[in-house]
Amino acid sequence: MNDIALVVVSPAGLETAKTLAQSLPGSRIHGLAGRVEAEVSFSDTVVHLRALFAAGTPIIGICAAGILIRAVGPLLLDKWSEPPLLAVAVDGSSVAPLLGGHHGANALARSIARTLGISAALTTAGELSLGVALDDPPPGWTIANPASAKSVAAALLAEEAVSLEVEAGDADWLASIDFGETGDHAVRITDRAITPDDNELVFHPPVLVLGVGCERHTPAEDLIKLAMDTLAAEALSPLSVACVASIDLKSDEAAVHALAAQLGVPARFFTPEELEREAPRLATPSDVVFAETGCHGVAEGAALAAAGAHGALIVPKAKAARATCAVARSPHPLDASVIGRPRGRLFVVGIGPGTPEWRAPQASAAIAASEDLVGYGMYLDLLGPAAVGKSRHESALGAEEARARKALELAAEGRAVSLVCSGDPGIYALATLVFELLDREKRADWNRVDITVVPGISALQAAAARAGAPVNHDFCTISLSDLLTPWESIETRLKAAASADFVVCFYNPVSNRRRDQLPRARDILLTGRPPETPVILARQLGRPGETVEVITLGELSPDKVDMLTMVVVGSSETRSFATPSRTWTYTPRGYGKKMDGRE
Repeated sequence: MNDIALVVVSPAGLETAKTLAQSLPGSRIHGLAGRVEAEVSFSDTVVHLRALFAAGTPIIGICAAGILIRAVGPLLLDKWSEPPLLAVAVDGSSVAPLLGGHHGANALARSIARTLGISAALTTAGELSLGVALDDPPPGWTIANPASAKSVAAALLAEEAVSLEVEAGDADWLASIDFGETGDHAVRITDRAITPDDNELVFHPPVLVLGVGCERHTPAEDLIKLAMDTLAAEALSPLSVACVASIDLKSDEAAVHALAAQLGVPARFFTPEELEREAPRLATPSDVVFAETGCHGVAEGAALAAAGAHGALIVPKAKAARATCAVARSPHPLDASVIGRPRGRLFVVGIGPGTPEWRAPQASAAIAASEDLVGYGMYLDLLGPAAVGKSRHESALGAEEARARKALELAAEGRAVSLVCSGDPGIYALATLVFELLDREKRADWNRVDITVVPGISALQAAAARAGAPVNHDFCTISLSDLLTPWESIETRLKAAASADFVVCFYNPVSNRRRDQLPRARDILLTGRPPETPVILARQLGRPGETVEVITLGELSPDKVDMLTMVVVGSSETRSFATPSRTWTYTPRGYGKKMDGRE
């Protein structure tokens, strides 16, 4: 299921949305711009709802049901592919699943009802009469022939005899149904690869585990072929595979993840010590494997470890040229989310200057997917509702290395982590520190982490946008902090920028202890441009208390600036002009010559 969108169109529904966001993992609050401050902002409610629905995103509208119905009505074509759509009263007094009742909406409605202390308004006949929906099995279960669910449910509702055959797993979730010993219709629960009869509804429970091992850089197609051939040889259904399991040394192996993606299941990993505890149950233990990995069997050991103490090895290790595969079966359906550990993920996220409107969708998605947020406290606070339900790991402003290390350590434990930076993470932020630590320390567990750098709107872009277009021509950025860079190097860069007549964006212009660098930088730039050169002072961009002021280079002094100020010094070509409502600043790029007919 895609991330859940909690859509709020009026301030009255925001508190209800925040309450639900805390209880619904993967949910994000979408708010109508100008009315609701939220993680995701939109300006046209109907357009936004239709886009979410078309993308398959579950929608919980904290609004009148009619708004949702009218918005998605033209898109209703196929009940099997439509995402859940629910309406929740703004005061949290009611919840009604409108679409996708048997595809997650009813389950969401029940969860919402528990959170709000109300009753869910369920209307689907099967669920009301039978207590369950046959076409909405528990997570991890798969229906081999979903089209048969309607006829079997109709037979049960008509009190016709329907038999139940359990060949694998259990039927606990169907306990509310009164099955007969025989009947014209049947419900069959099996992990076998079968062709269902016309009047038979077949469920595949998640009871199988594929344990795999492979050489480094094994082609994905080789491992996939071995796994699928192994299942086929034993007439086992791929739809009953709960997860792909292996040793943690392979947590970054592309072939393992490709196999999991092919099956639509997670990949889970175990330490050599955990796998070695399965040694007494291995069918083909190997001293050679032990010497290489620290356990006597990777494929068999991983399959058994994932299947649990009551699981059994049903297919011993099968070999290909560069890979191995084994299958274990659990007597009960497996919840892959609590098996072993996943590959750790680290998102180095730039959240922009602060306002959610300037936060990239990829950044919002990364934060929503994370269990842990690491960052300077003020940056985490700027996330607002997006940080709800996440573990926060804060450190002081100057503790950048501690933050990067903490994020890598958490991710190496198999967690999904966002290292939160303001602006863009690769511009005077922590992305470079993460890679420098990886390069310097060369820790195997850190290097297996899946790292994604998520770009953000930088302070210089935000300042330029607020002021007009001052960086529309060649520009450079220079940090005036000499904590990490010697002042001599900074001075060399300033002289080069002055000589080249670049627009210059100053990061870290002053601090409580650093007061003389900005005047020295000003004086150097004055050697290459006039004192009337426009300077933009943009403070608290995208946050409460934002100010944007245009002064001249000759007026620039430390008492006008602090660490929350972005300083943009124009080139000798930069211009400012006033309109009746405000002042704009821009740097010409040469279009004037074309307009004057000189080119």
